[in-house]
Amino acid sequence: MQLHQNLVFAIFILANACFAVKDYLFKSCEQNGFCHRNRHYANEVKLDSSFKSPYNIIPESVSVKGSVVKGIVVKESPHISARVEFPFEIDVIGDSFHFKLDENREPHQQIVNHRRYNETSKWAFAEGVEINKDAKFDKSKSSIDVSYGNNKVSIQFNPVKLSFFYKNKEVLVINDKQFLNIEPYRLEEHNGDHLLPQESSFNMFSDDFADSKNDKLPLGPESIGLDFSLKGFNNFYGIPEHADSLLLKDTNGKEPYRLYNVDIFEYETDSRLPMYGSIPLIMAVNAGAALGIFWVNGADTYIDITKGKESTIHWMSENGVLEFVIIVEDTPEQVNKEYGKLTGNTQLPILSSLGYHQCRWNYNDVKDVLEVSSKFDEFEIPYDTIWLDIEYADEKKYFTWDPEKFADPGHMLKELNRTGRNLAVIIDPHIKTGYEVSDAIISKDLAMKNNENNVYYGHCWPGESVWIDTLNPKSQSFWNDLHKTFMISDEYKNLKLWNDMNEPSVFNGPETSAPKDNIHHGQWEHRSIHNVYGLTYHEATFNSLLNRLPSQRPFILTRSYFAGSQRTAAMWTGDNMSKWDYLKISIPMVLTSNIVGMPFAGADVGGFFGNPSSELLTRWYQAGIWYPFFRAHAHIDSRRREPYLIGDPYTSYIRDAIKLRYKLLPVFYTSFYEASKTGAPVLKPVFYEYQDSDDAKIYNTEDEFFVGNSGILVKPVTDEGAKTVSFVAPNYDKEHFYEFTNGIISDTIYTNGIKAELSDVPMLLKSGYIVPLKNRYRRSTRLMKYDPYTLIIALNRNGKATGQLYTDDGESIDPEFKLISFAVDKHGIAANSTGSYDFPVEFEKIIMVGADFVVDTVSSGKLVKESNKIVIKNPREFPIKFGRGSRKHDEL
Repeated sequence: MQLHQNLVFAIFILANACFAVKDYLFKSCEQNGFCHRNRHYANEVKLDSSFKSPYNIIPESVSVKGSVVKGIVVKESPHISARVEFPFEIDVIGDSFHFKLDENREPHQQIVNHRRYNETSKWAFAEGVEINKDAKFDKSKSSIDVSYGNNKVSIQFNPVKLSFFYKNKEVLVINDKQFLNIEPYRLEEHNGDHLLPQESSFNMFSDDFADSKNDKLPLGPESIGLDFSLKGFNNFYGIPEHADSLLLKDTNGKEPYRLYNVDIFEYETDSRLPMYGSIPLIMAVNAGAALGIFWVNGADTYIDITKGKESTIHWMSENGVLEFVIIVEDTPEQVNKEYGKLTGNTQLPILSSLGYHQCRWNYNDVKDVLEVSSKFDEFEIPYDTIWLDIEYADEKKYFTWDPEKFADPGHMLKELNRTGRNLAVIIDPHIKTGYEVSDAIISKDLAMKNNENNVYYGHCWPGESVWIDTLNPKSQSFWNDLHKTFMISDEYKNLKLWNDMNEPSVFNGPETSAPKDNIHHGQWEHRSIHNVYGLTYHEATFNSLLNRLPSQRPFILTRSYFAGSQRTAAMWTGDNMSKWDYLKISIPMVLTSNIVGMPFAGADVGGFFGNPSSELLTRWYQAGIWYPFFRAHAHIDSRRREPYLIGDPYTSYIRDAIKLRYKLLPVFYTSFYEASKTGAPVLKPVFYEYQDSDDAKIYNTEDEFFVGNSGILVKPVTDEGAKTVSFVAPNYDKEHFYEFTNGIISDTIYTNGIKAELSDVPMLLKSGYIVPLKNRYRRSTRLMKYDPYTLIIALNRNGKATGQLYTDDGESIDPEFKLISFAVDKHGIAANSTGSYDFPVEFEKIIMVGADFVVDTVSSGKLVKESNKIVIKNPREFPIKFGRGSRKHDEL
């Protein structure tokens, strides 16, 4: 057995090290039974002009109870003998329309739950979601209307069709193309009773894909498909994770986008192949409105997009109930806000997690970790967290330490804590067989099961492994106990966690994951919950950390995620490569994550696989400082590339970039505070600011972005040898932008391109904004606590500017806080604060550009003139009043 384990491991490592992703490992739509059948059905329906959908609502079944519409959809046709009923419910949550359709099934299976999986929303929706009791309902013989806010939905009974009106304008029609397809339960011998002439029977009861032939498909075909026709929308975003453009592409006649969480090492760019995470939310935007389609399904899913005067989005999932949410608002940020009400906003991260993270597979031992930490201090490069990959554990047995290399983890944590640093270690869901943790998982019946309802054994990094079933509520208390024991002592609060490989990744499994007919708690098949599994795993870890330290915000990094993951984890884009294409694609990938409500996102700086050139590594750090989650990571076979090893001038350029990130921490922390309250992105694509533009360039720009509501506009250099950059956004703005390269404000107004030498981080600041910075070098965020702020003020054409600063203790779960709102005009600077946090907020300097008025005196601080800037040093109180007529400032 051990020989076999080692052989499997060796083969995987060899493949991993030598080859890029192989398309043949992953199913195309044509090869995947349910996608093949639904695409076939849609094509046949399009070809048949006389086709009439077999799905109708029984008028007599429709009732309104409280604020919920209930009824029955029936599938019947003269072409089939079977008649199937599907009960449905409709309600309004906040300002969101919610539809859920199930299937009446009689019990047929003894091992597998015979029902359609109906618990995806339990995992995706936030606690405390409430139905809107102000919605109005108007039923007639042939339809029922639902009205709420600016929205009206008219639901036609025969055939089923849902028409959405926003401010009296039709924006969306569901099942307009009649692609609605629900494959009901049937025995194989009765298959003919259910098949319409337009349907295909391809792989309904078996799977001929090479690695999936053992799939028993105990419930036969169960897929669902539905079309959404959008009126006047052609700009679509979302449905991560794909290494593809920000603007979703037309897939007509091409491979559709697939959502299926897999370990896709060395993924390719410009690809619609599935990746590590899935958020089934598409946002459509035009000059007058923004619309969100949230497909609430955790099974294998494909999305076809056809663009035109009337664009169509065709969703197809392997099984589960048919459930979706529609959000229509004026702006993308309003859609984000409603989606956040439904699934929860990102948790405000601990402040230290917004600093720089240093990682590789692997740091060798305690001595290595502490030497790396010391080198950062020697070269005056700040960092907050150093990371350990799988080699820290004794024979890759999680919840243990290697007894030789990491014999005294407490000492290591204590030394790191001296300079305010954290240690993050990896704990994956695959648990090596043959030691106390896996033994307990098996004995307590907490393991994922195979299709015969016995413990499932697969292979991953440790060799033969079992997987904890975190859908089982009993897993939580077990997980709590493990983390309490492992995390040494409450004295060391600086140990953080990394949940990797939680797609789940299975080296010898179909499509590098668990067999779809595996079984979870509730006797649900894995195929029903696959995309949700990663969320259940990192959420269990979050709960365990909260159980251990109830007053401290947990920090967890996850590779696999789903809608709702933003509540408890950060994510990164997985195993990228040290190539310019991967630097370039990381920006639209991180922006996409922000659009769909998961802003705490990043990519491995420098690329995980390979060895970047010094120029590429420098440019990647300069881009990476803008990722909300900022971490460098490298493969075990990659050369060491800590910033101090690269050599000057590159080390100096990288150090300057990292220091700039630390200067900007007040901006990022304030932006995350706003995101935690409103669901707003931390990084905003430019179309958020210029939605009213009819220029396609705005909607297609994916290489520049705003940082929250700070007014900072960024365009990282992602092309080899580039010496200048040109921004798109200023061409569409009535206000002007100031050059802000390297975080140094200039009174120069941007016109057409700026210098971007290898030492430069090109950025602009929009007039009308106030930016708080912390300019003093410290080794970590915790050591910056007592440092004063600098305010950068860029006045607009009216001589005004506004901005905000949020501050708290940086780690408490429900902290006291202070939120300061600044406002500037020709009379002075006002600062109004809310909150009870009494820690002093001090300022060492205020720098103002763009004033078309004279300031001769200030009521607080020392007035200094620097070129065309107004500088106030050491202001002690607000408001600061401006005076004119008696010059008492210093000339520099």
